[in-house]
Amino acid sequence: MKRKSINTLGLMLSALAILLAGCANQQTPIPPTAEPTAVPLVFSDGLGRNVSLQAPARRVVSLAPSISESLFAVGAGEQVVGRDEFSNYPADVADLPSVGGFYSDYNYEAIVDLHPDLVLAAEINTAEQVKSLEDLGLTVYLVANPTSLDEMYDSLDTIARLTGHQAEAAGLVENLKRRVSSVESKLSGIDQRPSVFYELDSTDPNAPYTAGSGTFIDTLINLAGGNNIGANLEGQYGQISVEELLIQNPDIILLGDSAYGVTPESVGQRPGWETMEAFQNGKVYPFDDDLVSRPGPRLVDGLEALAAIIHPDLFK
Repeated sequence: MKRKSINTLGLMLSALAILLAGCANQQTPIPPTAEPTAVPLVFSDGLGRNVSLQAPARRVVSLAPSISESLFAVGAGEQVVGRDEFSNYPADVADLPSVGGFYSDYNYEAIVDLHPDLVLAAEINTAEQVKSLEDLGLTVYLVANPTSLDEMYDSLDTIARLTGHQAEAAGLVENLKRRVSSVESKLSGIDQRPSVFYELDSTDPNAPYTAGSGTFIDTLINLAGGNNIGANLEGQYGQISVEELLIQNPDIILLGDSAYGVTPESVGQRPGWETMEAFQNGKVYPFDDDLVSRPGPRLVDGLEALAAIIHPDLFK
């Protein structure tokens, strides 16, 4: 009788051990980092610092929309474990936990809790924010803002090397360059370049903000076969008076602030705007500003969209 009780107890303890092991296996573990390389990977970032990784990053937190878009574009989407509040593309990014940013402070505690082996920042992030994150023991790489399409391609390559996706990035860049060449080829024979006013903010409709030279908006309008009215502004961004706009009389008006409720109809209700060539000819268009203001791979989408608006006959 005693031997039977001992055997029964042993069986019960074995069953309990198996049950506990099964429960442990159901927990979501933190994905392991990649195998260390023989020599650390060293990258120079936008702050001029050398940033070292023992292996391509497997858990990445993105602090800017352009960084999030680039990570997914090079094939590193599954490695992104957190994103800033304003990252909204591609759609999968919405499923990731937000760590704040832009108009509110970043939640450093939330970033640490995500156990990233790399935090990717952009120039919208300050050197002080980078230092604060490093003081918490995190590895931070700041991606410098590209100022040309070629520099954007280089940024994609850097992000790919940081995450181990060089082959995917090479294919992506090749495709982007092919699309740009296609646009340039179709525009090679144009004999006129319509004037374009790109509106960024019409909080003051008598002096709306626009983009000047040195911005991707200006670069892409020119590549798309147009002339940017804001190119003569001092500085990259500024206001232009309605009086100057009436003198310039743009052929096309693009509403980069359409996401905030500005419509072609509301533009026609502004004093004097209804007399402009663009309004008279029905060439006031809402435009997705994300395509030209985020220095990532969708800049090529923006170029194609602009070219189709400025020279519709060539891009049917």
